[in-house]
Amino acid sequence: MLPHTRWFALGLALTAMSGLVFSSGTTADANSPASDPLAIKTAAVVTAPALYKGPKPSSGKVIYLTFDDGPSKYTPAIVKLLRDYHAHATFFVIGSQIRTREGTLKATASAGNPINNHTWNHPVLPRLTNTGISSQFVRTNRAIRAQGLPQPKCDRPPYGSYTQRSKGVSDRLGMRTIIWSLDTNDWRKPGAAVIARRVNYGARNGTIVLMHDGGGNRSQTVAALRSILRTLGHQGYTFSALPMCF
Repeated sequence: MLPHTRWFALGLALTAMSGLVFSSGTTADANSPASDPLAIKTAAVVTAPALYKGPKPSSGKVIYLTFDDGPSKYTPAIVKLLRDYHAHATFFVIGSQIRTREGTLKATASAGNPINNHTWNHPVLPRLTNTGISSQFVRTNRAIRAQGLPQPKCDRPPYGSYTQRSKGVSDRLGMRTIIWSLDTNDWRKPGAAVIARRVNYGARNGTIVLMHDGGGNRSQTVAALRSILRTLGHQGYTFSALPMCF
C-alpha cells in the first residue's frame, strides 16, 4: 500500500508498459465511460481540474491538512490533537478498513472532519479498467454512507497517480480529485522532528499537506502533528478542512 515513491515508480513503469502515460492522460485502453455501466451511475459531473492547492482566504492564513489510509488505531489520537488545537483536516479513507473501525470513522466526522474517498484497497487506478476504477470508488462511498455519513464529495487517487481517463470516472461519480502541494513523506518514518520541520518550514497559505493516519505505524505522524499545530498556530495559521470536500 505504501510507500508512495517506490510503489508509484513501479506503477508508472508497469503502466507505461501497458500503454498508459500518467502525465499526458492518454491511454491505449479502449474501455470508455460510456461503455461502462458502473462508471456512469452518477449524481453530478465535475469538470474541475485536480486540486493541488487549497483556496486562500481573503484575510488570515490557512493550511489544509489531509490524512490518507485510515481509519486506523492512530486516527483517534490525530483527531484528539486536532480538537485540542481547534483545528480540522480532511480524511481520505480506505473503504476496506471501515468495517473494523466504524466508531473511529464516525468520531472523526463528528469532530468536524469530512470523510472522503481513497478507494477500496489502494490500487494504482490507471492500471484498472473504468469498471474497476468505479468499483473502487463506489464500494468505498457505500461503506461511508452505511455509517450515516454524507456521500463523499472528494477523492484522492492512491499514490497521487491518475490519468484523464481514470479521473473521468471520479468526475462522473460527482467527486473532485484532490492531490497535494506538500508531501511530508511521513510513511518513510524519518522521525517526528523531520516530519514537523517539513511542514513548519514548507507550508504557506493555501498549502495542502499530505500525511497518513494509516498504512503502518503512525506514531511519528502523531508526534509531529502536535509540533505542527503548535508552531504554525503561533505564526497565525489556522487549520481547516478543504471546503469543497464537505
